[in-house]
Amino acid sequence: MILKAKHNFLIYPFFRWYAGWLIKRKFSKANIIGSFDDKNLPVLLISNHISWWDGFWAMYLNVKILKRKFHFMMLEEQLRKFWFFNYTGGFSVNKKAKSVIETLNYTSELLSDSKNMVLIFPQGEIQSMHLQTFQFENGIHHILRGKEEKIQILLMVNLVDYFSTPKPIINIYIQDYEDLSLNPESIQNSYNVFYRRCVENQKGLKG
Repeated sequence: MILKAKHNFLIYPFFRWYAGWLIKRKFSKANIIGSFDDKNLPVLLISNHISWWDGFWAMYLNVKILKRKFHFMMLEEQLRKFWFFNYTGGFSVNKKAKSVIETLNYTSELLSDSKNMVLIFPQGEIQSMHLQTFQFENGIHHILRGKEEKIQILLMVNLVDYFSTPKPIINIYIQDYEDLSLNPESIQNSYNVFYRRCVENQKGLKG
């Protein structure tokens, strides 16, 4: 049985506030680069997975731009260890158990409500932000089955640089995925193209 997301009336608002406060404290700048064409649909946020910070950056984006009820998939062993994330929208996945299907069905169910957004890391593990090509794990096709024109997919790329500042700068790049077919291979290819474009843009920045 999976651990379903909860939104505690105290812990969830605190996490929303804490994410923004922590980013302002630890980063010299937090830039959101790109635009989100809000179609009043549930949002699947697809992001690279580079650090412990990823969920905080996604929450920051949600508060500033998406304005949905925040949900995110998290490894069961980690969610049990850091139990408080369950009360901020975290739900469990165990890729080695039969319950993985239950998790995918639950994710699809969340994405049937326009008030919700779900953050996933289709790489399945933390990897270097210098990676050039991403290979998505299986499962996204199950989540998106029958969702044509009923869901909005947003691609997110997080890149960090220091330049001349003692604290890092986080650039959060976003782009709508606009292919209505929701083909997993097309989504993966689009993400890889978008990621490389973000890296090229990052190379041209100056501190």
